[in-house]
Amino acid sequence: MNQLSRLPPAIDPPAPARRRRGAKPGVFAVLDIGTTKIVCIIARIENDGEARALGFGWQRARGVKGGSIIDLEEAEGAIRAAVGQAEEMADTRLRSVVVNLSGGQPESRHHNIQWQIGGRAVTEPDLRAIMAEGRRRGAEDGRETVHAFPLGFTVDATPGANDPRGMICDTLTARLHLVDAAQASLRNLGACLMRCDLEVEELVSAPFAAGLATLVEDEKHLGSTVIDMGGGTTSFAVFAEGHLLHTAQLPVGGWHVTNDLARLLSTPVAHAERLKTLHGGVLGAPDDEREWLPVPLVGEEDDQIARIPRAMVVGIIRPRLEETFELIRDRLDAAGLSQEMGRRVVLTGGASQLVGARELAARVLDRQVRLGRPHPVRGLPETAQGPAFAAPLGLLTWCAGEGRPLLDLLPGLDRPPGVFRRLVNWLRDRA
Repeated sequence: MNQLSRLPPAIDPPAPARRRRGAKPGVFAVLDIGTTKIVCIIARIENDGEARALGFGWQRARGVKGGSIIDLEEAEGAIRAAVGQAEEMADTRLRSVVVNLSGGQPESRHHNIQWQIGGRAVTEPDLRAIMAEGRRRGAEDGRETVHAFPLGFTVDATPGANDPRGMICDTLTARLHLVDAAQASLRNLGACLMRCDLEVEELVSAPFAAGLATLVEDEKHLGSTVIDMGGGTTSFAVFAEGHLLHTAQLPVGGWHVTNDLARLLSTPVAHAERLKTLHGGVLGAPDDEREWLPVPLVGEEDDQIARIPRAMVVGIIRPRLEETFELIRDRLDAAGLSQEMGRRVVLTGGASQLVGARELAARVLDRQVRLGRPHPVRGLPETAQGPAFAAPLGLLTWCAGEGRPLLDLLPGLDRPPGVFRRLVNWLRDRA
């Protein structure tokens, strides 16, 4: 008998863990500070590269308007309550969190930066210097850079390089996409979290996070726009060729729809929210004029109930959403992204669930529109995995290593200290 025939069959080695580059080790936490709710999720990355939630907490937001802190004491109480819920469930104590950026008037800026190499090989310090130059230009305007995404490099006269390290050239030109925000707003956010005994580990743009949670890979590469319709703001992010190309924010959201109903119907805000949730929409139906809804009036006795047709509710909500989509269309046109954004729009966020929002967006934006539900996350209740939670679930995706630039040059000894680190040092020096 052949000696080899007696050997046991070959066994394939086990597949390595699918841990993405940049994934968080150990247990980490994300914090979504919105105008209407504050969400904290504690999680870890498992061997297959996916996140598993260990603790979850959420509270109605207080002290926040338009995504920015306006009352430190009120916001501190709400953040502490949400974080405390998650800590108790996960049986752990947090010291740092990854936070979404939904305030500070975030904007996209594009820079072409030329760097003299002088006939030698490009090194990583060269790339860090280019990124630092981009951040410096933003800081001159009182802005703080949150993301710095290299979109491509030109080596002398040859474009299209994604990683020029080791290549020899005289001049290196980088296309950078920077997302920045007002320094004062970021300092207030950092001060509030310090009062909660928390340090900001990373900041992530809210619409960018929503895109990571809801887009499929083909949509990121072929061109898509994510519209995150939150409570106090509506933000959007444009993806193409796997990159984030543009992001912007409008100071209007679901709360403004509620406020319109409360003001025009003279009803308490709580009942206006209930009307919006149960009967709201932007599409009319033949029986809307015959369907009468009870509406309590502000300041009247409990038995003083007015009745209005559902058509009136639709007539109040529709103009506000129509205006919102028109503003987004104008912003996209002004950014010159008609070709890059493709034909696909994904609506997410709590306000996107209004009946008819998808159809209205398709008509105003002249694009194919779908409703985006976040990719499921293990360990979270079903109620925390809907469109209203797209931003915090996108933060988990970011912590799993998704969406990080090919050249992640932010860590390093020569990185300029961020606004939060400077704030921490300033407070410690005066303690």
